Amino acid sequence: MFCDQFEYLDITMNATNATNNFPKLHNAMWPGLVGKGSPGAEPFIDLDTMLDMTAKADVGGVKFDGVDLFLYNPHTDIDISDDGIKALASKIKARGLVVGSVVAPVWFDASAGGDEKARAAWVTHVRKAIRIAKKLRELGVRPYGVVRIDSATSVTAWDKAPKATTKLIAQTFREAGRIAKDNGERLAAEGEICWGAMHSWKHMVDLLEETGMPKVVGFQADMSHTHLYTLGFNAEAHRIVPKNYHYEPGEFHKAMTKLTDALRPWTIDFHVAQNDGSVFGSGSHEKTGRHCLATDPKGKLNIARDSGYWLRDGKGKVTKKLKHICWDGCMFPNETLMKQQTWNDILAAMIQVRENHGWRA
Repeated sequence: MFCDQFEYLDITMNATNATNNFPKLHNAMWPGLVGKGSPGAEPFIDLDTMLDMTAKADVGGVKFDGVDLFLYNPHTDIDISDDGIKALASKIKARGLVVGSVVAPVWFDASAGGDEKARAAWVTHVRKAIRIAKKLRELGVRPYGVVRIDSATSVTAWDKAPKATTKLIAQTFREAGRIAKDNGERLAAEGEICWGAMHSWKHMVDLLEETGMPKVVGFQADMSHTHLYTLGFNAEAHRIVPKNYHYEPGEFHKAMTKLTDALRPWTIDFHVAQNDGSVFGSGSHEKTGRHCLATDPKGKLNIARDSGYWLRDGKGKVTKKLKHICWDGCMFPNETLMKQQTWNDILAAMIQVRENHGWRA
C-alpha cells in the first residue's frame, strides 16, 4: 500500500550522505514581510538580510539552491524597472542562488471576485508579476517555478453568493491565465483557508475546474495551510476527519489520502512547512495555518514523511513533477528569523524531504 511505502519512513542520515539532487531546495523570502510592518507588528526584514541568512545556511556541506520571492515592497517593487530586475538577478546570483516561484501581491487593492475595478487591479498585479518572472527567466537566474496567486476575496464575501463569486473568480483567473500562457508562465493558487473559493479542498477543486486551464492554472500545496482542509476550517461541510479527531495515524492517513488524491493532479508548486493544528494571524494578515519551526515539538506533521502525500502518486511512486520545493514559515518573531540556526534546522528538514521523496538527475 501507499501508506506502507513512506508513512513510517523517517531519516536520520547525515546531510553529507545525501544522494538526491532533485527537487531543488528553496527558502521563502516573505517571512521577512508577512505579518510585519503594519501598526503593532514588528518591522520588515530586508531582502538582502533574508538572502544572506539563506546563503549562509549549511548542513554537512549541503546548502539551499535558491529562493522564492514576494514581489512587494520593501523587497521587490511590483513596478521594478528592467535595470532593477537585472540588479536583483545579480545580487541573487552573487550568493550562489537562483529564483523559483514568485508571489503576485494581489490582496491590497484588488480582488479576483470583487467589482470591475478590483478585478482589473488584480489582473494588473498578476500581469506585472508575470513580467518580472519572465525577465528573471530570460536573465538565466530562474530555471523553474510559477507565479503564485490567491483569490484575494474574503470567505465572508464569497459566502454571500458562492456559485456566482466562484464563477467570477474563475473568469478573472482565466484572464490572467491567458497572459501567463502568452509569456510561458504558469499560475498556482495556494491552498489557504483564508481566501474565498479556495478555503476548502472541494471549493478549490471546483474553482480550478471552473477555470478550466489545467496546463496553466494549477494548485500550490502548503503542508501547513493545506492540511487544515481536512479539519474543515471555514468549511465544516467539507471536513474529512471526525470531530473528535486528535491526529490519530490511521485517520490522518485516510484524510490526507483523500485530500491529496483530489488536489495532487492540480499541484504545480509545493511548500514544505510545519503546523500545530491551529490558525494564526499577525499584523494585517488574515488567520491561516499556524506555521511552526521545523523542530517544534508541538508540530502535528512529520515533515520528512508527510511531504510524500504530495510528492508521490497514489501508488507511492515519486512523481518528479516539481523541480523545486520551498520552505514556508511566516509570522515568527524577528529574533527567531535572525538566528542562523533557525535556517540550518529548516535546511536539514528540507534535505530529509528530498532524501525521502526526491531523485537523482
